[in-house]
Amino acid sequence: MSFVANHLGEFAALLTAIFWTVTSLTFESASKKIGSIPVNILRLVIGFLFLSLFTVFKRGTFLPAGASYYNWFWLILSGLVGFVFGDLFLFKSYTVIGSRFSMLIMNLVPPITALFSFIIIGEQLTLFYYLGMALTFTGICLAIFSRKAKGVRISLKLAPRGILYALGGAIGQALGLVFSKLGLKDYDPFAATQIRILAGISGYVVLVTAFSRWKGVLQALKNRKGMINTSVGAFFGPFLGVSFSLIAVKYTAAGIASTIMALVPIFIIVPTVIIYRQRVTLMEMIGAVISVVGVALFFM
Repeated sequence: MSFVANHLGEFAALLTAIFWTVTSLTFESASKKIGSIPVNILRLVIGFLFLSLFTVFKRGTFLPAGASYYNWFWLILSGLVGFVFGDLFLFKSYTVIGSRFSMLIMNLVPPITALFSFIIIGEQLTLFYYLGMALTFTGICLAIFSRKAKGVRISLKLAPRGILYALGGAIGQALGLVFSKLGLKDYDPFAATQIRILAGISGYVVLVTAFSRWKGVLQALKNRKGMINTSVGAFFGPFLGVSFSLIAVKYTAAGIASTIMALVPIFIIVPTVIIYRQRVTLMEMIGAVISVVGVALFFM
């Protein structure tokens, strides 16, 4: 038990990677069935209910309480940037290039996070930042580029817009993580996640209303398979995944937590082969491993 207690942050990060693997697969399936915007708002509502029921037993309150104005400001900003901007692009990338490649590109989150930390907080960047960034980028390129394309020596094997969506997701996640770090302090991670989710729900309500998408959301509620996948994803994502990621950041260095959580592109290979019958090339596997090594090098 003492070993687990001494490495609580590392174990939380490992569980987060597993949870995010599950949620990536389920949200990919749900997004293809009912659309990325309905999945986003519904999974946040469901995730909030899971969290609120948990906090009733843990803290004796259904809603987040005890947060300062400082906590609220940064956590709301984190929820808007991470859940609305970042996840809107990420979920859209699921429908174009699939969860496996989307999560591989999301390995850019740690270096982008460090860049934002340098700009916003003033944290210094070392030589390992540039080496890690280069290695992570190299690994991703090995996975998404192909040499066999009708006589063309090197070509992109994925839709460019899908890659751009995933990059938008990575930027949103990174910025959201920096704001979470600023807003969390000594506040309860699960209550902090509640605040972030409330901000995310509010953001999507504005978007859905502005673009008149409520009909699509109501239709999504009638899609049984889509709702099952959304519910499972909400349990492992906004509830367990996000909360455990905050626990990881709280109890270990952000770099260590980010490195362990970056294992998702490797964890996700076997399920995509079994569930979606996807063909994974040796170069794609090598690229995934190199990208994770790049993330690890980045935090040395």
